[in-house]
Parts: sequence; structure tokens; C-alpha cells
Amino acid sequence: MATITVELTTMAHGGDALGRHQGKVIFVPYAIPGEMVRAEITDDREHYAFARLVEVLEPSVHRVTPPCPYFGQGQCGGCQWQHIEYEAQLGFKAAVLTDQLERIGDADAPTVQPTVADETGWAYRNHAQFRPAAGEGLGFQRASRVEGGGDIVAVDYCLVLHPLLSDLYGVIDLDVEDLVRLVLRAGTATEDLLIGFEMKEDKAPALESDEAVSCVLLLREGGYANLIGNNYITEVVAGHNYRISAPSFFQVNTPQAAQLVRVALRYLNLEGGETVLDAFCGVGLFTTHVAEHAGLVIGVESAPAAIDDLLVNTEDRDNIEIVEGAVEDVLPEISADVDAVLLDPPRGGVDRLALDALATLGPERVVYVSCDPATLARDAKRLRRGGYRLAETQPVDVFPQTYHVESVSLFVRS
Repeated sequence: MATITVELTTMAHGGDALGRHQGKVIFVPYAIPGEMVRAEITDDREHYAFARLVEVLEPSVHRVTPPCPYFGQGQCGGCQWQHIEYEAQLGFKAAVLTDQLERIGDADAPTVQPTVADETGWAYRNHAQFRPAAGEGLGFQRASRVEGGGDIVAVDYCLVLHPLLSDLYGVIDLDVEDLVRLVLRAGTATEDLLIGFEMKEDKAPALESDEAVSCVLLLREGGYANLIGNNYITEVVAGHNYRISAPSFFQVNTPQAAQLVRVALRYLNLEGGETVLDAFCGVGLFTTHVAEHAGLVIGVESAPAAIDDLLVNTEDRDNIEIVEGAVEDVLPEISADVDAVLLDPPRGGVDRLALDALATLGPERVVYVSCDPATLARDAKRLRRGGYRLAETQPVDVFPQTYHVESVSLFVRS
């Protein structure tokens, strides 16, 4: 493949730096806008190409030495931006979010606030998934496949794990055949620990533990079975307690989850008597906080484990109604007068039928918590067609050292 010299000008969604060579867009991972680099074309398309960084000819002032020995081309794919100083990462995330809202969402000069920083940028993850590496040990998915190297990079430690998980990972001594995936979770405020085992045949491994840790068998078709201790952990976010079962989704960065709650409540601007629809409510991270400030909260969730947790987490509130089902199926059936809607969808965003039903409901405010700028931008465009204006977006850095951008957006009825 050809080797080229290219000046990089922009950070693209997905974490690659972007430049142009002979009229073609070139994507280069592990590079930084402002750098001049030599890069080898690895995948040449009609209008763009992907390249491998060969040499940094003129480094950015934001380039730093990555502290992790597993970071880099062909190595662990968990982090993409350890080579960028943290303050610059925050700026790139806001810029990527702005770019996606403009290009995909057709937003005209959207108001995107500076990214809310993590306290240190390290040691934040309360949830991690490991897979068996070739030979022995556990590790993470490789950033790119290296011929003969396998897809998993074995790691002895990880710098973005919360200390509770780092300590737990350090004492795990596994000799488990047929292991597919090992899941570690921690309640950072409670020090609850849980290990989840996913096996090829749903057969529980033989276990011995001297640690205060729960162990759960994660069944291949969904669900789980207790092996040791509880089938859940507990966590505290902004003064609220949450039970989180082994398969249930929860934000991986507990302090930044509290920031998401803070921004969402500010955007909702509740006075006490409103009816709020909390779609994709999960175990109730936002539901319980919103219920303190609203007259009624209608929570919509489809995952059985999350619903079980949600019932526990909301049992002390009498102004919460829970509806089980997919959001796109439930929203068209809502007959209540809804004043505000909170959306916290998965990475794929919100189904168009759900957005159309939301526009029919006609709430004054829609607060959208997003983990993907591209699907946020797509959905913002459809919300605008439904009569809503994007007032403001607040990025929150839930995933330091990676390109992932979490954000909270406020849409108001035009």
C-alpha cells in the first residue's frame, strides 16, 4: 500500500484524525489534528481512505506519552486517545458533537457547552468485560486485527478501571475452560463486587472465593443464575440508592452519572406538578431523581432484569408508574397529558416511530441523553421536523481516554 504525507486538520467521530490528500479524505488513528504525519493507506475507497500512522513528522502540542503499555496500533482497543492531553480531549469531544449536529442534524450553529470533565480522567470504570486471550490470561478486544495475533490482547492491569475492580482483577486466578466472557462490576460507593461468568454451554464453573464478591452465571439466552452471594450490586448516585442486577445497564462512571442527572434536571426545569415520561428508564437512574421534582413520572423499559431492579429502586415513591415494553410500542398508547419527556436510548438512538409518537404527545420539553453524537444528530433532525428546536447540548465526559461522547440535549417546542 502507498505511504503518504498528510496534514491532519480535524478530529472525526470515531476517534481518528482527518486530513486530505489529493482531494481524498484520509482517516488516521492515533494522530491529532494539527500534526503532519506519514501514513500508510490500508483501505482505499473512492472518496476516502483509512491509513496506519507510520511517523509523526510535526507533533501536536497536545501529544503526550501514553502511560499504558497496552495502548497503540494493533494493541488493546479499549482506549483511543491516551496520546492526547486530557484538556484537549474535552475540546475535541465538544467539537465532534458540534460537527455531527451540523452535518447530520442540519443544526445551524448549535449551542454546545464545554465538556464537563472527569475529576482525574483515569480509574473510573465500575464495569468491565474481559475475554480469554490466546494462550492464557484475560484481556480486551484488539484495536485492529494483527495477522496471527488473535482478537484479544491479554492485560495484567487496566488504568481506567476503578481501584475496586483493579484490585479484584489482580486477585482473580482463573482456570476455567469454555469461558466466553468475564464481567466485573463494582458499586464504587458501597464497595459491592460482582463477577459474571458467560460459558459456552451455560454450565456453572467450579468456584472458590476468599473475597467478599458475588458470582453469577450469565445465561446465553438472557437471564442469570446465582453462584455465590447476590445477583446484583448496589450503587449510590447523587444520594439515591440503586440495585443493579448482573445483566442490567448502568453508567460505567458513577461521578459522571451524577453530572448527567444534574444537567437533565436543570434542563427539565420542573416546578413540582408536571407529568414526565422517562423513556428507556433502565433501573431508574433518572426516574428516582425526577420523581422528587415532578407530580408524576411514567417510566418505560423493556429489559426484564432492569424492570426488576426498577421496581426495587422506586418502591419508596408513590408518584411513579412503570410501563413494560418497547418505547416505540408504548408511546403511541400514552393518553396522559405529558409536560416533558426524558430520553436515554442505547447507542442506536430512538426509533422513528417513537419520535413521531413523541411529537404527537407534544410535551413542552424533551431532554435527550445520548451516548452517540451521530444518532443524536439524526434524531435531532427528526425532532425538528416534529416541531422542536434544539436549545442547548451539554457534553459530559463519561469515558475519558476514549472518543466516546455522552451528552444531554434540551429540545423545546417551537
